[in-house]
Amino acid sequence: MATPQRGKFATQVDPQILQAVRDLARSEGRQLQVLVEEALADLIEKRKRQRPRAHVMAAYQASHETFAPLYRKLAE
Repeated sequence: MATPQRGKFATQVDPQILQAVRDLARSEGRQLQVLVEEALADLIEKRKRQRPRAHVMAAYQASHETFAPLYRKLAE
């Protein structure tokens, strides 16, 4: 079975965070790169879920077009 290709990158991290991740990798018996990859994948998924869906935004916009005067009154 072939090993998947990996891209290299360099970055800087707060020393306390880096040490915490290294400790976590050591305690779990996993490589640091595996935890970093997992964290990045989790971040991507989290950000994808935060984006509103197009039909939700369309309904929101239509609501504002229809009820803008009411919303202004309620805000007062």
